This record gives sequence, structure tokens and C-alpha cells, in this order.
Amino acid sequence: VLFDLDGTLIDTAPDFVKVVARLCAEHDRPAVSAELIHQTVSDGARALVKLAFDIGDDHADFSRLHQRLLDIYEEQLKETESVVYPGLDALLLKLEASGIPWGIVTNKPERYARLLLDKLQLSVRCGCLVCPDHVTDRKPHPEPILLACSQLQRGTERTVYLGDHLRDMRAAKNADVIAIAAAYGYLGADVRVEDWYADFILQQPEHAEALLTMLKFA
Repeated sequence: VLFDLDGTLIDTAPDFVKVVARLCAEHDRPAVSAELIHQTVSDGARALVKLAFDIGDDHADFSRLHQRLLDIYEEQLKETESVVYPGLDALLLKLEASGIPWGIVTNKPERYARLLLDKLQLSVRCGCLVCPDHVTDRKPHPEPILLACSQLQRGTERTVYLGDHLRDMRAAKNADVIAIAAAYGYLGADVRVEDWYADFILQQPEHAEALLTMLKFA
């Protein structure tokens, strides 16, 4: 069982709300609503800079602001407010008890993903962590999911991937694993999960265990 990280396995938005607020305050910018940040988190740090400052990648200040956001985020992770979504820790315990390996495939750089997992005491439990640092092509390319399967010594035919973004479902399809859309995650205001052509859609994280039990994964 493979998970995306932000917005799928872990609710990381509380940290980003604080980080963006601090960055905006440093530059006398108005605060960004938590709702908008929730809708943007899955698109990464660069998207949050664009949201907060209304600038593009080509702006003269973009690189500096992006790096500052990452620095603040690293500080915030030391006192993280992120939590595993409701019901998912129980699912992880059940998978572990059943000898079913689980791992994380994320577009979050390892430096931040590892620190977050350490703070939540998940590093020793996670069978594999695949980040952009470990592959040539990131999601939606299948390489990260295929690398995770290899590290867990499992084939794709009995692997599921849960994610809250279209690229996650495309990566799952490209890797020929079961694609499960986390509709409870960080979706944009106009996003229709039904258009992702996932194999299954989870409206609530608490429903994951029942779905995987039906699929004979838990």
C-alpha cells in the first residue's frame, strides 16, 4: 500500500498556514486565507509563493522568496502541527500486523519529508520513502511508484496508490497499480475528482480501511 504524503496520509496544511503567514508578515503582505492554502498545498512550495505574492517564476524576487519559505517551513517542522489523517494510523497498524508493507511516494523533497516523518514517529514504520531526490522523473511519471514497489519487493499487480492530485492518479495508472483518489485532500476549488478516472474514490480517510479490506489488503 503506497501513499502520497501531503493531503493523503498526513494533514500538513496547518504548518503551511503558519509558514505562509510568517512569510507574508515579513514582507508586509496581507495574510492568505487558510482555505486558499489548503487548495494549493498539493502543488508545492512554489505554488504557495505565487499565491501569496501574486508573482510568477520569472519574477526577480521569486527564488529568494521560495527559499525563504522553505527555510521557515524547515523551522516549523521542528514543532510541527501536522497529523496523520483520522483512521489512517489504525489502518497502518492493521497493515503492519498483517505483514502488508506500506510506503510513501511523494514529490516533497526528502529533507523535509524525512524530518516530518521523524517528528510523527513514522520513519521506522514506513517501509520506503520515495522522493524526487531518488528518481530521474517525478510523478506523474511511473518511476517513483515502480521504485517503491522494488524497494518493498512487491509487484504492481497487488499494489494500491492513494493520492489527492490528478498527477497521483496518472502516476498510478502509468505504473499499472490500483489508483485510489483521496477526495478529502487538498483539492482546488474547481477540481472534479470524478474526472481523474481513479479506480476508487475515498470521500473520507476513515473509509480507507473498509475499501482496502474489500480489496483484501487489510
